[in-house]
Amino acid sequence: MTRAFDFEIRQPGKAPTRFHAEPGIYKIGTDADCHLRLRHADVDPHHAILTFHDNQAWIEDLGSTGGTRLDGTSVTGRMAVIDKQMIGVGPFEIRLIPLESVESKPVALPVDPSPPPPPVPLSPLPPAMDDAERSIRQQIHRELVSRLDIKRMSAARVDSDELRQRARDTIRAIVADVKDRLPPALDPDVLIREVYAEALGLGPLEPLLDDESITEIMVNGPRHIYVEREGRLTAVNRCFLDDSSVMAIIERIVSPLGRRIDESQPYVDARLPDGSRVHAIIHPLSLVGPCLTIRKFSKAPLTEADLIRFGSWSSPLAQLLRMCVQMRQNIVVAGGTGSGKTSLLNVLSSYLPVTDRIVTIEDAAELRLDQTHVVRLEARPPNIEGRGAVTIRDLVRNALRMRPDRIVVGECRGGEALDMLQAMNTGHDGSLTTVHANSPRDVISRLETMVLMSGMELPIRAIREQIASAIDLVVHISRMGDGSRKVVRITEVVGLEGDQITMQDIFEYVQTGVNAQGKVMGHFKPTGAIPTFMEELQSHGKTIDRTIFDPHHEGRSAS
Repeated sequence: MTRAFDFEIRQPGKAPTRFHAEPGIYKIGTDADCHLRLRHADVDPHHAILTFHDNQAWIEDLGSTGGTRLDGTSVTGRMAVIDKQMIGVGPFEIRLIPLESVESKPVALPVDPSPPPPPVPLSPLPPAMDDAERSIRQQIHRELVSRLDIKRMSAARVDSDELRQRARDTIRAIVADVKDRLPPALDPDVLIREVYAEALGLGPLEPLLDDESITEIMVNGPRHIYVEREGRLTAVNRCFLDDSSVMAIIERIVSPLGRRIDESQPYVDARLPDGSRVHAIIHPLSLVGPCLTIRKFSKAPLTEADLIRFGSWSSPLAQLLRMCVQMRQNIVVAGGTGSGKTSLLNVLSSYLPVTDRIVTIEDAAELRLDQTHVVRLEARPPNIEGRGAVTIRDLVRNALRMRPDRIVVGECRGGEALDMLQAMNTGHDGSLTTVHANSPRDVISRLETMVLMSGMELPIRAIREQIASAIDLVVHISRMGDGSRKVVRITEVVGLEGDQITMQDIFEYVQTGVNAQGKVMGHFKPTGAIPTFMEELQSHGKTIDRTIFDPHHEGRSAS
């Protein structure tokens, strides 16, 4: 019979608190996402992991500063917890008290030593792979390596279909040999499929990549995988065998791109064949094991209509920005990490005329343009000797010699900002780029800083003159509290008055509240300011309904 447990948490000078918990995985630390939240200077944000299921319990320290204790002994690795043993975390002592039955009692709650909070449900992570299953999988992997040298076959240019078939047949034969030793709950067909995915694919990430509702995948070491769905982070009941399994997946991603990751170069940016962005970081920088972050791209690029349907912008905003792109306005898309800058840049790039020669410059190629006359350039990291790096700045300077009509820079984050501004000021109007910034006004400060990073000792006024002359519009996109992304401001750079760059907001998003489901409610509202380039649009035979700039017009869009 599977037992449930109670947590008893003790802190010097305070009465013990006791809470019920079902079998599962519980994070201990000070961070808001911890199930047992123990606020104290001696407790790390993610201090330890407590796991219990199948009548057993284990404690694992996460490389915390002060360590974790079990009856006074320092916890190293994953240690079994015997009934009523005391777990020490900073000044706190945690004791597991076994109960008789398995009945569901969903009343466990996060713990805070400062006045006890009202009870709220505690949802443990799904049980991790048990030791028996992990051992069987490791044996199968070792046997597969001994019977089938996949690296040697790949180097020998064995046909990929033949390699996959040989691996599948070999795994099937190995599983048949150990079938009698498989745990009863483990389906041999599922085991074959998952071992094959780890050997030649992306292991437990394969179904997550196929799930279109998932937008981001985060691997925090071999045991913990999180995904983002509809802007919310959740843990998934999947894990890798060990650190080496995660490393094998990372190397499988970066090697075809000519990139490397090892202790001398312990982090790397890459992409999957479908364009999804990948970042990996390993020991000695990561203390929890190899970490992998995959930002998925939808199989079909987002369109103007998609952003309207999602409430990311409104039809008047799309109409204005389409006209600005076609009229060769220089546009900067600004926002924070994960706010949707690249997706919005891709939509704006779709407005570029098919008759123009377009050069895209990116750190990792992500943009997907439908136009035919497109030259895609990608930066290159240094080789193992530390040579041969080609930076975004190198590519921007090189692009100017390629007779581009439009230059699209995936992101300006350094000295290339100066070259980008000079390109915009010397006949390459209609260029697009993105910048990390918290507001349109912050874009100006960020650009000034990045120009100074170029090594050119320019006075601030000269830099601001370059910015004011080059940038026409700033489109600020933000990730809202419910995980949705919205264009929160469209701002025009008007010019330079004295030493200050003047700007005027044209549209803004006004949040009016949050509904019962937690969805942000609001509408896109014109400020009443009319863009100074309206006369230029009319002189080129372009027309736009001026009522979209009227804040009292009833045609505003809500979401």
